[in-house]
Amino acid sequence: MHISAVLPRSSRSLSDVLSAARAPLLFAIRLWASVCLALLVAFWLDLDDPFWAGTSAAVVCQPQLGAALRKGWFRMIGTVVGATMVVVLAGCFPQDRIAFLGLLALWCALAVFLATVLGNFASYAASLAGYTAAIIAADNLGATGGASPDVFMVAIYRTSEICIGIVCAGIVLAGTDLGGGRRRLAILFANLAAAITGGFTRMLAPAARQIPDTQAERRELVRQVIALDPAVDQALGESSHARSRAAILQAAVHGLLNALDGWRGVATHLSQLPNASRRREAEAVLRSIPPELRSPAERGSTERWIADPAAVRRHCGRAVRRLLALPAATASLRLVADETAKALLGIARALDGLALLVDAPGQSHPRHSGFRIGVADWLPALVNAGRAFVAIGAAELFWIATAWPNGGFALVVVAILHLLLSPRGDVAYAGAVAVTIGAVGTIVCAATVKFAVLPGFDTFPALCLALGLYYVPIGFGVAHSRQPAALAVLTVMASIFSPLLQLTNPPSYDTSQFYNAALSVLVGCLIAALSFALLPPLSPAVRARRLLALTLRDLRRLATGRWLPKLENWEGRTFGRLAALPEQAEPLQRARLLAALSVGSEIIHLRHFAARLGLAAQLDSALDALARADSTIAVSRLRLLDREVASGPDGRPPTASSLRMRGQILLMCEALAEHAPYFDEEQTHAAR
Repeated sequence: MHISAVLPRSSRSLSDVLSAARAPLLFAIRLWASVCLALLVAFWLDLDDPFWAGTSAAVVCQPQLGAALRKGWFRMIGTVVGATMVVVLAGCFPQDRIAFLGLLALWCALAVFLATVLGNFASYAASLAGYTAAIIAADNLGATGGASPDVFMVAIYRTSEICIGIVCAGIVLAGTDLGGGRRRLAILFANLAAAITGGFTRMLAPAARQIPDTQAERRELVRQVIALDPAVDQALGESSHARSRAAILQAAVHGLLNALDGWRGVATHLSQLPNASRRREAEAVLRSIPPELRSPAERGSTERWIADPAAVRRHCGRAVRRLLALPAATASLRLVADETAKALLGIARALDGLALLVDAPGQSHPRHSGFRIGVADWLPALVNAGRAFVAIGAAELFWIATAWPNGGFALVVVAILHLLLSPRGDVAYAGAVAVTIGAVGTIVCAATVKFAVLPGFDTFPALCLALGLYYVPIGFGVAHSRQPAALAVLTVMASIFSPLLQLTNPPSYDTSQFYNAALSVLVGCLIAALSFALLPPLSPAVRARRLLALTLRDLRRLATGRWLPKLENWEGRTFGRLAALPEQAEPLQRARLLAALSVGSEIIHLRHFAARLGLAAQLDSALDALARADSTIAVSRLRLLDREVASGPDGRPPTASSLRMRGQILLMCEALAEHAPYFDEEQTHAAR
């Protein structure tokens, strides 16, 4: 009896292990097959350095199909741009070594700047444009630098080798993986939309007793929405249909943030009302929300949202129309109804994205122009570019001074590490250390394979078998690892194995050449790590404070009238800064950015209402106090403005427009009061 009880448990455990190992093992085989196919094509075309094709295939290969295809596409763009630039530099300065090397360092610094400013795979394309130029230049600069007349042909060969690797990896991945990026993103959208809607309606339900504190829940949901960006990019990489409608997915993410902003406004307002008023207003609003939208996660209907997002969106649309038309006798009820409508409208935009991802039948995809998202903060990019210029320039001077034949390869390593690690901010130094550890391990493995294994193999299938002994376990580790440090080391070991092995046709087993190349890799890693230690990136705390200060500066410009953006431009800029907040940012900092978003949006709305009602001067007086960092005076003047709007002309009853304006004034006052320490901060140098 005891044995029979244990055996099924053991069987289930083994089944679970095999099931968990299946996906990493499949990726490992794909990685191996991609490298082998790229080498086969490069050998067949008799290219000079076929190992670059294998390297490119290993770098592009990703566990997610969408990420791999998207990365390959941007890698190809960056490669062509970098190759073109180095040819231009060589043509302009054929005999001027100092100018050529100086401009090469400047080009790499510019690429680092763009890689920091841009996001996701566009950032990767900028990195490629930088270090492709360094790779091609290193093959033409001789022992001590100076452009060669063969640079154009070398650029053609390197670009061809890299593109072969990209195409081969794409063929292997697309032929063996149907992809799941769209499905994964659809599940994320559905879960987040259901969690926001359910949390919001649960907050309204017990309002007769006491409104629950949902602040922690909202802040965690904000963090999860911000983290959607990589998943969106993976879905775009898998589907040309989704890629052509990328603005819908961007609007869906922003819709979730708008929904959370509306939830914040309602929660803040209801928490300040007496029990009777809170009960009355919550019940009035809840009656306008159909049962299908109440606590969807608890009802187990998240799957239904994925199966038929169009139906759920219609429920949202009807609820929004009811709420906007809801008769309101007070500004308080008008505020609650309008902010609830804002939240549901945000959920409706998220459902538009969900319908696109699941190809919902009969769903017309609305056209979204998208938000204009500018650069959140220029300073990190400038710091990274300056550090890269200094480090690459130092590597060039070291190369010239020592006349080291492999100094060019060390320069390439320095450029690659700065271009890939600089956008990662405060983890750049740890990444450089991980790369160094991975490089040491790869050198040992490459030496073993090159001098102990490969000499015994004479055919290409035997070569592939030898490569499989390395790439399959490394690929399995890359796909299975959950620790960032271990993942970084394994990724490096997958990426630099082929350049160290330097497979050529016919094969070469020059030990001095191998160990010189290995030494240049270690020297480049050490120079890069030292530069990150001596000139560290901005810390997460500093970056978060700067983003808050820059948003506050823009809000004050908006208050003074020196900047009059459209609503979508203001929201786009603030959403960009929310997305740029580091993972280590405090929940309160995200909440303050959302509050600033709300205050800025209300300023834009109030300017239109005040101009129509002839109250622009009174509004400007209140906004002037906000611009002078005095939220207490701003709130008191806004309340005076509210009384003027409430009195109305000739004692007539309040109109819908005046009630809506009063609700916006009330919402703005509550946001200013809740986050007064932030809105009253003095202007800092960080925002100037």
